[in-house]
Amino acid sequence: MRRRALLLSLAALAGCAKYGDENTPADAAGSPPAASAGGGGGGEVLVRASEVPVGGGTVLADRKIVVTQPAAGEFKAFSAVCTHQGCVVKDVSGGTINCPCHGSRFKVADASVAAGPAPRPLDPRQVTVKAGEVRLA
Repeated sequence: MRRRALLLSLAALAGCAKYGDENTPADAAGSPPAASAGGGGGGEVLVRASEVPVGGGTVLADRKIVVTQPAAGEFKAFSAVCTHQGCVVKDVSGGTINCPCHGSRFKVADASVAAGPAPRPLDPRQVTVKAGEVRLA
């Protein structure tokens, strides 16, 4: 009985969003965790380079990836799953990647934490640019 009570308590603490909410932590919605850096389907097109603003980025919520362009022609990609409690980041503005759940912000250049409560940067993804398309490496 103690184990069950502990598990129920942990489940209650794990997420603040409701099941089915677009900001539900990724693992609570039944999605697999994001792949490690460099993984995920060599050459897969993520977005056209022209769709990623310089100094900003584009969130691909369905793929749980955010692509940024810190400087003209420099493209970076990161997991869109916040390192605080697993919510998917919502947007990129003001030079940061922004999580709507608890206010964490990450820098577009390297996904380092600009404002918590996130404890660590977003996980990097390796990308290349080929024929005007940003692709997973």
